[in-house]
Amino acid sequence: MGMNVGSSDDDLMVEMNTTPLIDVMLVLLIMLIITIPIQTHAVKLDMPVSSPAKPMEKPVVVQIDIAPDNGILWNGERLVNREALEKKLTEAAARVPQPEFHIKPNKDAGYEPVAMVLAESQRLGVTKLGIVGSEQFVQ
Repeated sequence: MGMNVGSSDDDLMVEMNTTPLIDVMLVLLIMLIITIPIQTHAVKLDMPVSSPAKPMEKPVVVQIDIAPDNGILWNGERLVNREALEKKLTEAAARVPQPEFHIKPNKDAGYEPVAMVLAESQRLGVTKLGIVGSEQFVQ
């Protein structure tokens, strides 16, 4: 963007000076940006109105204890054999809502009754099962 300064009159300036054109375009662009209204990006939705939920009932907790002599206690009542455990688990698993089963083995009890209770629970469809009292095994 230079200017041709020559001594002869035959030289013509062929280039166009675009600086004022660019200035005018920038001013027009700024004016356009200022005058455009601000768009709010909001979507109107009709949300469903929820009805108040029923208060949550605490589930029934069934405590299954494994005694030091490998006996099985159902809420403090000693079960005589595996069939009695199976009967109680079947009845409890069929209830709606299903009760929570807390298995609490004694640290002196063997592994076999605990494994039997876990296997029978799984076989009969018990879904809410937990082992409690494991802090007694930490030394």
